[in-house]
Amino acid sequence: MKHIAYLKNTVQEYAWGSCTAIAELMGQTSPAERPQAELWMGTHPKAPSLVATENGWESLVDLIQAHPMDILGRRVAEKFDGKLPYLFKVLAAAEPLSIQAHPGAADAQAGHAREETRGIPFDAFERNYKDPYHKPECLCALTPFWGLCGFRNLSETTALLHQLCPESLGELFDLLEKNTQESGIQVFFKTIMNLDPRKQVGIVDEAVRHAQAVKHERPEYDWVVRLHHAYPSDIGVIFPILLNLVHLQPGQALFLGQGELHAYLGGVGIELMANSDNVLRGGLTTKHVDVPELMRILSFQEKHVDILLPENQEQHAGVYRTPAREFELSVITLDSGNTYEEQIDRGVEILLCTSGKHRISESDSVKPLEFDKGASVLIPAAVPGYTIHGEGVIYKAAVPIERSSSDVNKMTRRPKKNKHRRSNAQH
Repeated sequence: MKHIAYLKNTVQEYAWGSCTAIAELMGQTSPAERPQAELWMGTHPKAPSLVATENGWESLVDLIQAHPMDILGRRVAEKFDGKLPYLFKVLAAAEPLSIQAHPGAADAQAGHAREETRGIPFDAFERNYKDPYHKPECLCALTPFWGLCGFRNLSETTALLHQLCPESLGELFDLLEKNTQESGIQVFFKTIMNLDPRKQVGIVDEAVRHAQAVKHERPEYDWVVRLHHAYPSDIGVIFPILLNLVHLQPGQALFLGQGELHAYLGGVGIELMANSDNVLRGGLTTKHVDVPELMRILSFQEKHVDILLPENQEQHAGVYRTPAREFELSVITLDSGNTYEEQIDRGVEILLCTSGKHRISESDSVKPLEFDKGASVLIPAAVPGYTIHGEGVIYKAAVPIERSSSDVNKMTRRPKKNKHRRSNAQH
């Protein structure tokens, strides 16, 4: 497997998905008959991609097992035990997703081993750990995108809760006001998550009543009202007050590390993550919520949200810098007549075209592939280089590789100074 090839990918149909976004991206009938939530590109056992080969459509999992060095590249194959370490997605949220967090590597390994030992079926309702891997992730907005990300500043949380829940939370304010940021939030969160459901409903009802009257003053209040319509008795309705509310514009991105409580509320985006499906939920869901396990893996530190912008390394392309070792997201933007060239020593890449029309050619003059909106391709590490001609936007998933000085000297492209910097989330 030494040539660029088209991918065929699975669309996941979840209730919160959009009936139009993925269908329109793929050039299919819109609206779709059922909500389409995610398009998966990769080797996850739940929905592995298929690759166009001389023998027809073959599983990417099988091809990597047969040709790990050609597809992954030696460094990636050795570093990740012969496996593709990332999962590439398009996420289309017409309704809010559950409030959730992902475990770190040690917690994922221990949790998965524990549930395997207990004999909990893989598809059991109460199963927390589907695999032994952690799940850092990066989400880049394709449309305006709303989300919750990490615990907000303690003083701001307290002020907002005083305005929305002065009576129902009266006796609990001491937990916030007499402790440090981390311990205060931790004790408060544990307390409200373990309250009698009737008391939780009382908190939510009071919060919604007050938020309704002032919902035009702050988007947090508006989201409290909107979440109540979807989950009227769920304590997660007040989480826009506890967590940072973030509004991404197209091209902006977030990185989520281990134990960071978050929720995607609405919008369409590119999502790139470690190849895992481990999720621990805390609210806004009918799925399993395991409060003790969630508490164990959560980070209660105040989060200062950085919004990522592509840092320009070269003409027409930029990379979203994150600490993840499994993945790196880049965006390639071409105007008419422009060309993008990739000629460096690299690992496996997956490219997705989100707009426009392109042709992608290998350096050894193999016939170019048409690469238009909705198409995705696998670029094995064995491909010596490639060129993209056309107009539009392409997102690229790759594995970041530490390069020696000799590697850098072999590059045929020259880095340019960064034109973008990280900025704080706007509330």
